[in-house]
Amino acid sequence: MSTKAMTIAGVMSGTSADGIDVAVVRILPGRQRAKLTLLAHEGFPYPAALRNAILAAMNAASISTAELARLNWRLGLEYADAIRRTVAKHGARIETGIDLIGCHGQTLYHQARTKRYAGRNLACTWQLGEPAVIAQALRVPVVSNFRPADMAAGGQGAPLVSLLDYVLFADAKRGRVLQNIGGIANLTAIPAGAGADTLIAFDTGPGNMVIDALVQKLFDKPYDRNGAIAARGKVIPAMLSAELRHRYYRIAPPRTAGREEFGREYAESFVAACKKHSKNPEDAVTTATALTAESITRSYARFVAPKMQGAKVDYIVSGGGARNRTLMMMLEERLTSLGCELASIDGFGLPAEAKEAAAFALLAWQTWYRLPGNVPAATGAERAVVLGQVTYV
Repeated sequence: MSTKAMTIAGVMSGTSADGIDVAVVRILPGRQRAKLTLLAHEGFPYPAALRNAILAAMNAASISTAELARLNWRLGLEYADAIRRTVAKHGARIETGIDLIGCHGQTLYHQARTKRYAGRNLACTWQLGEPAVIAQALRVPVVSNFRPADMAAGGQGAPLVSLLDYVLFADAKRGRVLQNIGGIANLTAIPAGAGADTLIAFDTGPGNMVIDALVQKLFDKPYDRNGAIAARGKVIPAMLSAELRHRYYRIAPPRTAGREEFGREYAESFVAACKKHSKNPEDAVTTATALTAESITRSYARFVAPKMQGAKVDYIVSGGGARNRTLMMMLEERLTSLGCELASIDGFGLPAEAKEAAAFALLAWQTWYRLPGNVPAATGAERAVVLGQVTYV
């Protein structure tokens, strides 16, 4: 099937469950790789009642099938509204209209490694957001459910942003690390002159997830705007050292993390442990911020730096964490000493918040033309496979 140019809306809602990002991109076929142009981007916070329902479902020991069904359809309506509002605001730039939608959905559960269940070993993942609701509301085909195909092929279903990283940022002379800091932090490392089959990608550990949970619990705020709370506190060295001994950091890539490792229960134990060392609540937030910075740095130093072969390295940060000044200062201090030049993805023509949504627009294009979307070197899959399922109008 010959590929053609398409205008695609990518939709992403991450593990922080704070809202929806929509990126509308124009994708043109290329000789070696596709070419992307960002036409529009918008972010929409979840309504409070919907976010509460999502978080309750994520953390539920048990929940009714009726509740899950309603949440699935309610999310479909919210995704459709977000796309509609984005197109309405930027209609002049989206001249041809939307040809296709790529929707990641809201992850409720992601178990990347096999565990015993009902007599068999299996890995599994589940993202909600009914694609038929989106397709019928907008009269546009939808590609969804991207992760299972990679997992069925032996991969971990993540990270899936690696293909976009390679398409946009591979460079013949400079090494590039694309560090996304959402709820969970993940990186894609592209050595100078590397092909897609040799890149390195994995989740480094917590991104904003633990920080946000502490700020909500201790300060009744949704997140630490600009890292202002962390800037007022001090790192608790004993706590930071203890948390860096978490078993997750000993796992060699490919690896993936989620709320199962660093969610509500982890945050609650983190707060309780911090209180034993300091009565200042800001210190807990500062220590959580340092944990994100240090786990990222150690992941780079251990698993990535040896493969960069001495080339100059651009360390490009995206996601909500790129707006946290305190976190960025901590990262710059640590990564500069390892020979990296820290930069925001904004300087490369793609807003930090748009990257993951744009990635799922690209993956939808790959799926539409029956092209593989996973990068086995990143996910650990046995082979490259076509991702996702198409819901037609």
